[in-house]
Parts: sequence; C-alpha cells; structure tokens
Amino acid sequence: MKKKTLVLGASINPSRYSYLAIQRLISNKQEVEAIGSKEGEVSGVKICTTRKIFKNIHTITLYLNKRNQVQFYDYIVALNPKRVLFNPGTENIELEKLLSKNNIAFEKACTLVLLGLGEY
Repeated sequence: MKKKTLVLGASINPSRYSYLAIQRLISNKQEVEAIGSKEGEVSGVKICTTRKIFKNIHTITLYLNKRNQVQFYDYIVALNPKRVLFNPGTENIELEKLLSKNNIAFEKACTLVLLGLGEY
C-alpha cells in the first residue's frame, strides 16, 4: 500500500539518515515530499525549505531533534497525517501528547528498519 510520506528534517548529505530514508522510500515505490533547512534534491525528490501544505500525507517521518520540532507543531497538526514516526533520537513526549489530542497516531520506530522488514 502506498503511503505518501513527508520527510521532515530532510538533508542533501548522503551520510544522513534522512537522505537514506528518501532513497529507500522511493525504491519502495512510496510518494515522498521533503522539508529541510537547505534546498536540494535526493532521488528526484525536491527538498523544500518552506512549510508547504501537502495534500494527503499519510506519514510524517521525523529527522529533527526535540528542540527543532517545536516550530513545526502546528504545521504537523495542520497536515493531519495518519501517523508520525519518531526515528531514534527524535522522541518527544510533548509532541506525542499533542498528536494524541488531535487523534494522530504515532510510533517510535526507525523508518529504515520498517522498510527493511517490509512493515512500513
């Protein structure tokens, strides 16, 4: 099943996990949008630096630490995704509570592992 995914904290640096996530999502035939601090492109996916309102986002996968997530709280809720994935190092109880309050599911899981196991 296709799950349109927003990679929040995307990077053009090949050594970053967000870069690998974009590559693997594309190779798993998922539609991908990306927002990062620098514009660029990874596997044909343009990385935006603005909070564009994307339609039909199923999953937001976080690659931002807790401190850098705060500025995106309202944006994440406004996109109304089906779920948010907290990759290792992005765990945030405050955001989890906000997601629960807005009936948005979340998981503490690694996008790369889920894709590797076929459980994305």
